[in-house]
Amino acid sequence: MTAFNLDAVTATPGPDLLSPDNAMMLFVDHQPQMFFGAGSADRASVINATTGLAKAARVFDVPMVLSTVAAESFSGPILPQLRAVFPDAPVVDRTSMNAWEDEALVEAVKATGRRKIILSGLWTEVCLVMPALSALSQGYEVYVVADASAGVTPEAHEHAMQRMTAAGAAPVTWLQVLLELQRDWAREETYAATLDVVKEHGGAYGIGVVYAHAMIDPHAAG
Repeated sequence: MTAFNLDAVTATPGPDLLSPDNAMMLFVDHQPQMFFGAGSADRASVINATTGLAKAARVFDVPMVLSTVAAESFSGPILPQLRAVFPDAPVVDRTSMNAWEDEALVEAVKATGRRKIILSGLWTEVCLVMPALSALSQGYEVYVVADASAGVTPEAHEHAMQRMTAAGAAPVTWLQVLLELQRDWAREETYAATLDVVKEHGGAYGIGVVYAHAMIDPHAAG
């Protein structure tokens, strides 16, 4: 254990925090057939979280990789709401359930130059566990977005989250990721766009921001 040195304490962020400069996002198998079998959470909520997460990537220009499995033969196209955020982005379609066994996908992740992977997808116990454990074993840091992901049952999702966490992955939520990327309300270049995402996808928090801007101060922080 590193000795505590009070003189070394400074007002700086820790290395585990996500930032627009150190992270990338990997969206895995947000597809109709996978949603049909997802039973661990309300599907509309998962779609909302996934879309909010994607918009966070767009606001902060975080590199991302989109991937599907058997899109033409079984699982169907990528989630339309996700595609709408990234209309021109390539989609890596695979045959492997473990995305990390697809060479094109791994090369796309490597091309971002980022070590922190913000991971989401369906199903948690299959298409997230396997790439998460694989990436962790090769030195990546993995942040699993729990509410932008879902499993076949609540137990399957929870056990998969526990397995990934035990292996070193960090469980997060989409809103947590958005606010961690913003981190300081004084960052004016992304302030308005961040709150736009909150108002569109942040539920009660988003309604609260609408109220604050209308009734208190149009520049009220989140």
